[in-house]
Amino acid sequence: MKKTRVLLVDDHMIIRQGLRSLLEKRDDIVVVAEAEEGAAAIRDAAALRPDIVIMDISMPQVNGVDATRRIIADHPGVKIIALSIHSDRRFVVNMLSAGASAYLRKDFASEELIAAIDCVRSGKVFLGRFITGPRAKNIYAREEISNFITASLLTPKEREVLQMIAEGKMSKEIAAQLKVSVKTIEKFRHQIMEKLDIHNVADLTKYAIREGLISFY
Repeated sequence: MKKTRVLLVDDHMIIRQGLRSLLEKRDDIVVVAEAEEGAAAIRDAAALRPDIVIMDISMPQVNGVDATRRIIADHPGVKIIALSIHSDRRFVVNMLSAGASAYLRKDFASEELIAAIDCVRSGKVFLGRFITGPRAKNIYAREEISNFITASLLTPKEREVLQMIAEGKMSKEIAAQLKVSVKTIEKFRHQIMEKLDIHNVADLTKYAIREGLISFY
């Protein structure tokens, strides 16, 4: 029997341990690796080629939305299951538009994760039971996602820089992490503010939270 290969991505070790314990009860599923942030998930997906990635959304450095977008672009056959504390529709739509095939909340994972895996393996979209109301059916239809989301004004690199700014990192720290000059980061900062018409860090942080790049919990 061919086992479904799963990559776990979450910045909390206790969450990953709980998910691994849940999945290892199934004979047809094997956890091939764990990652604690989005950049590591992108590398592991390229190296290990899992069938399914279980992806947290709010993570340091590279968030789950951008990691999902990159993994799907590089490996279209991989299925992404978003697992988050957030139930706001913006997070759901952002993940689905990035290419995720399922979205469920962490507090329902013990009840819904296996069902989500079985569903996405068969090529279907799975949404957790917290999504209710007449608009829920529209989220299931990929072609209708554009009705609910505004295309990002920022490039992937600008989103990465914005996330780190909103996380409180200084230009020097961001430059060191991205291996570019401080001048380059300042240029990114200026471009981001001009594109968004936002000219202070506090409002950039609010924007990043609204867009699901970071969260406080």
